[in-house]
Amino acid sequence: MSPGSEQTRATIERDGLIADLESIGATVLANACGPCIGQWDRPAAAIDKPNTIVNSFNRNFPKRNDGSANTLSFVTSPDTVVALALAGNLDFDPTTDTITAPDGSQVKLDAPVGEVLPAKGYDPGQNTFTAPPADGSGVDVVVSPTSDRLQLLAPFTAWDGNDYLGLPVLMKAQGKCTTDHISAAGKWLTYRGHLENISGNLFLGAVNAYAKADGSAYPVGIGKDALGGTDDTYPNLAKKYSEANVRWVAIGDRNYGEGSSREHAAMEPRFRGGVVIITRSFARIHETNLKKQGLVPLTFADPATYDLIGEDDRINVLDLPPVPGKNVRCQIVKPDGSTVEFEGVHTFSPEQIEWFKAGSALNVVRKKVAEGNA
Repeated sequence: MSPGSEQTRATIERDGLIADLESIGATVLANACGPCIGQWDRPAAAIDKPNTIVNSFNRNFPKRNDGSANTLSFVTSPDTVVALALAGNLDFDPTTDTITAPDGSQVKLDAPVGEVLPAKGYDPGQNTFTAPPADGSGVDVVVSPTSDRLQLLAPFTAWDGNDYLGLPVLMKAQGKCTTDHISAAGKWLTYRGHLENISGNLFLGAVNAYAKADGSAYPVGIGKDALGGTDDTYPNLAKKYSEANVRWVAIGDRNYGEGSSREHAAMEPRFRGGVVIITRSFARIHETNLKKQGLVPLTFADPATYDLIGEDDRINVLDLPPVPGKNVRCQIVKPDGSTVEFEGVHTFSPEQIEWFKAGSALNVVRKKVAEGNA
């Protein structure tokens, strides 16, 4: 069990619920996302073969809880989770079946009852906030240059005032492309404080919409090198483009970026040189996160345009910056030099356009702080 907050942990500890859970074999973890983002550290023997878990977390696809594709996860109520855990069988029906107690007797579970709110109110728990110094001008943040878990962030560069021309297509996703497909959790979260290292998972879960020259499908997370090299993983290709100062575009299908509001799923493309993401539709939070990092998220005015973009095409994004209420003019540039015009729909507000111009929302905040206007 993983309490959702320090307040929840302190309250259930005070009211004896943690002791009750531990008495029936439960392990109470830290107040963190843990099993909800693939960091449940289960024994290898439990995940090396197909297995099933039930939980009351809000995600239920393979690898989400323990990082194993062998684990099938089903979401149900906390009451049902406890009942099935006590029974040890997925086919247990708590309304009719019984559980064998240690003394051999048969026990039928009572129907669950509970309070809507704790009778004694909530216990705030430990206050772990440490206030920063009033004057932080003399504070230096020092991170070891050899650390593989922490890395100081350098500000993203501001927009150079030019349109984006000749962008290669790093990745065209087919079907679902969640924030987990864009930036996987699990073991990768070890590097969430090191943007360069965690960018090693960029688009590893994305399904390539293109086929190889022989008609076969690409493995998941693999694409063609637009700079003339061999096929490679998307993170390796993105790194190569970035080191060659080649900006790129990614193409998504419907509801691109659904799932967790994972900031790294927007930071990694920006860090590796991505400047535009064009989709049939976006998950709203991810679309905003992309804007915060200085990218241009666009949706096809005509969703069928998605099918017109070939693997070797280049994309021009014109008449930047975006203007509120006006579509962005774009072009598909074919290998023979011919072009296909299309429009990209955006949702930039005037404030968000300033994020784009500055290179990120954080750059805008930094400038305001420096000017004393925050």
